[in-house]
Amino acid sequence: MNWTEISILTANEAVEPISHILYEAGVSGLAIEDRADFLRVRENRFGEIYELNPNDFPEQGVIIKAYLPKTSKLNETLDRIKQNISNLKEFGIDIGENKVNLSDVKEEDWATAWKKYYHPVKVSDRFTIVPTWEEYTPEEDELIIELDPGMAFGTGTHPTTAMCIQALEKTVKKGDTIIDVGTGSGVLSIAAALLGAKEVKALDLDEVAVEAARQNISLNHVDETVTVERNDLLNGIAEQADAVVANILAEVIISFADDALKAVKKGGFFITSGIIEQKFDDVKAALQKAGFTIEETIKMKDWVTFIARR
Repeated sequence: MNWTEISILTANEAVEPISHILYEAGVSGLAIEDRADFLRVRENRFGEIYELNPNDFPEQGVIIKAYLPKTSKLNETLDRIKQNISNLKEFGIDIGENKVNLSDVKEEDWATAWKKYYHPVKVSDRFTIVPTWEEYTPEEDELIIELDPGMAFGTGTHPTTAMCIQALEKTVKKGDTIIDVGTGSGVLSIAAALLGAKEVKALDLDEVAVEAARQNISLNHVDETVTVERNDLLNGIAEQADAVVANILAEVIISFADDALKAVKKGGFFITSGIIEQKFDDVKAALQKAGFTIEETIKMKDWVTFIARR
């Protein structure tokens, strides 16, 4: 089978929602080309432990590349992807130039086309994300999360995910209970389990994400701690947790801040990310209105993460 590579030049703010749109459309593998990632590596002690040339990447914006099988429904799928991306503007999301290019990829090339982008990445003091095909020897006290980017919603290396992992390091204690809303690849649930949480509930509305999370959770041997369920945010969740973590769109965080307060034990934490800097004030106000106190704000590139306490 041959494949079509879809290349989308967009804004950094749109990376996460467009990635979800692509996976929902059935893409197999996804790569993000962002010049700022390489500049961040040189300025930040966290980052990729390999080198690519930043001059090969766009000066403005971000390129998202994904792969779709060439079938009779390809054109219909591409039209749906383009329409869903355009619809993001209704949520106030900057989609940048939204320039879409298509190219053919042969079967033998597709299998490794996106792997060159994924190598071990140190995302926090203790955690390193390692692709399943890489050999990696951890240092003392270093925690490893193995992921297969070809089957997952994200690789754990995006700033919003990295900041959430850093926030979990600051807040999760041995024996804690955690709820991960919009789990995607399950990377945050895996991190919480490796930090000593005794029970983690991973929730996602998308069936593809639920299956990807289950595979990654099994791959990292935390099946006994983490359970994955298909669920719309916190709807129908009655129990309280020591911490709720949500790496999703700012607008969605605002919409269920009150539900999050009910789901967090008194003195517990609500960790939120997926927040572009322009939405900082809106999300902060919503969290405070719901009854949370902002304990700490973490920033990376144009993204923000809040650690809020009930």
